[in-house]
Amino acid sequence: MALLKLTSPHAHGTQNTANVMQLVLLATIPGLLALTAFFGWGSLINIVIAGIVAVGCEAAVMGLRKRPIMFYLGDYSALVTAVLLGLALPPLAPWWLILVGTSFAIVIAKNLYGGLGYNPFNPAMVGYVVLLISFPVQMTAWPAPLPLYPDGESFPGLWQSLQMVLPFLHAEGIDAFTAATPLDTFKHNTGFLVDQLYQKDPLYSRASLAGVGWEWVNLGFLAGGCFLLYRKVFTWHAPVAMLGALALCSTLFYDGGSSSSHGSPLLHLFSGATMLGAFFIVTDPVTSATSNRGRLIYGALIGILIFIIRSWGNYPDAIAFAVLLMNFAAPLIDNYTLPRTYGHKKSRRATEKKD
Repeated sequence: MALLKLTSPHAHGTQNTANVMQLVLLATIPGLLALTAFFGWGSLINIVIAGIVAVGCEAAVMGLRKRPIMFYLGDYSALVTAVLLGLALPPLAPWWLILVGTSFAIVIAKNLYGGLGYNPFNPAMVGYVVLLISFPVQMTAWPAPLPLYPDGESFPGLWQSLQMVLPFLHAEGIDAFTAATPLDTFKHNTGFLVDQLYQKDPLYSRASLAGVGWEWVNLGFLAGGCFLLYRKVFTWHAPVAMLGALALCSTLFYDGGSSSSHGSPLLHLFSGATMLGAFFIVTDPVTSATSNRGRLIYGALIGILIFIIRSWGNYPDAIAFAVLLMNFAAPLIDNYTLPRTYGHKKSRRATEKKD
């Protein structure tokens, strides 16, 4: 999510940070509803636990720094980080996994660098990558979408889900069906043509675009992203560049459906965390490029990295790794894409000395 771009040296945005963050939280609702409908109550529980931990960590750090606690909690940035991380984590993740990831994101990735506006890396993605590298089994244990449950079966209810996430509530005999994600299934395809895989695996055969349940989750986050664009919370450059580059790469390398295919554009666009990444992660104003031209480059390179890591790397989704790698490069992009300074005829590099 990006703050409003000022179009002249005397123009001021009508939305402050708190208002922007509230709009971002509101925009996540369609995706959250889709996650809940197809994967159960786990994502909502993730968000509640992550939110409590994030607010607690932010308050503790502000207290230690002798800063006004309510003032800093009032910008909602900690809550947005918690929500984005909670949405990215597998539903029904154990409570301690959420605790570790959220506290690392708030304390280390955000406040260790000075707080909002000073962190060079996206805090939610830092927390996610730390968990993925440290606890790969728990981070890849996604529940099966509801349409894949046997007849008469359903995912656990709210109380049962809470018992699974918080085992001290004495969960006994409660279990949920787990399944590989569409990207993971496709990546580990051995010998099947794409058409054969789609016919064989109900994860694809019961879907219209790119995996049952997952396509609706991505459509939900796409709807939320369009809402943010309509409210001018960020510009279109970074998300459109990312999605365009990802679609272009997947089109160029799609071989028509052989057993070694890397997947169609629809699979890459509507599976995994693609739309969440494009509209809620890539658009982070602090860690992305600042000019419109820079955002186009920044978003496009993220899209290319996502495809490369998905196709030839060890991680089937790759959003977090691609974003963090480009967080490294954002200052370099800014150096070569600074817009023309008001009153000057040409742009200058960030490293150039002022006259």
